[in-house]
Amino acid sequence: MRIVVHGQQAFGKAVLEALLKRGENVVAVYVAPEKEGAKADPLKEAALAASLPVHQPASYRKPDVWAEFKALEPDLQVMAFVTLFVPEEFLNIPTKGTIQYHPSLLPKYRGPSAINWPIIQGDTETRLSIFWPDNGLDTGDVLLQKKTPISATDSLGSVYFDRLFPMGVEAMLEAVDLVKAGKAPRIKQDQAQATYEGRCGADNARIDWGKPWRQIDRLIRGCNPAPGAWTTLDGKTLKIFEAKPLPAKDPKGIAGKMGEVVEVGTDGFIVVCADGRIKVTRVQGADGPKSAAGEFAATAKLNPGTRLS
Repeated sequence: MRIVVHGQQAFGKAVLEALLKRGENVVAVYVAPEKEGAKADPLKEAALAASLPVHQPASYRKPDVWAEFKALEPDLQVMAFVTLFVPEEFLNIPTKGTIQYHPSLLPKYRGPSAINWPIIQGDTETRLSIFWPDNGLDTGDVLLQKKTPISATDSLGSVYFDRLFPMGVEAMLEAVDLVKAGKAPRIKQDQAQATYEGRCGADNARIDWGKPWRQIDRLIRGCNPAPGAWTTLDGKTLKIFEAKPLPAKDPKGIAGKMGEVVEVGTDGFIVVCADGRIKVTRVQGADGPKSAAGEFAATAKLNPGTRLS
């Protein structure tokens, strides 16, 4: 079976290398064009190292791009991580179709930030889906799904890199096997259960210290490492990547104004929220690298009574 790998970044590279390692007939790789001055994409580098032809069209809407793809005589297109829109005219060229990875339980959490939102919204598990893409956004028939729990200390980074990434590579291989065997299902998504979430960006990641600790804790974890939950200190952005909630057990556990720093130590600083406090342990100031919060506090001369907003 002639396979074309289509994707980007480390996940695309991992899928390509896994397919090659077990002897699959990968005939070409499609990668998004790099921005001017940017380093070569890891998937592109892996493809060149394997002496595979690399294609980087700026758009997949053009007939000449479809003709170039068709000339490869592909049986299956494996889309590992794709950011450019790919129309059905291109998706349907391989004789056995196209399969794609998405890090959520489709039809829930369609959209570009499908790992952030389950953490932010307090879900206790998430899933990945391998599906047959169509002209919609994450709307195609599902081939297979895998699940993993979200713990009270998980972050975007731990859920993705520790679990959804390696699980996704294995799921892609399993899906390829099902396609080769002629046993790959096409399960219609239940539109009644569908949700679409927009990109989790800086506008979504600002901390409101007047919210309960659970919401703040989930926001910090769901935005670590990107886009980074943030607040302001003396008018400048302060990103918070790691923190520990301190739920109030009595009125003293809340005492102070919302966003007020009430304690500063070598291992971090404590901030008041609606129903408790948050102990901040890892941050990034507007003009510096990520650092331990205690170290940042000493350098910034952060004192009790300071308000974050």
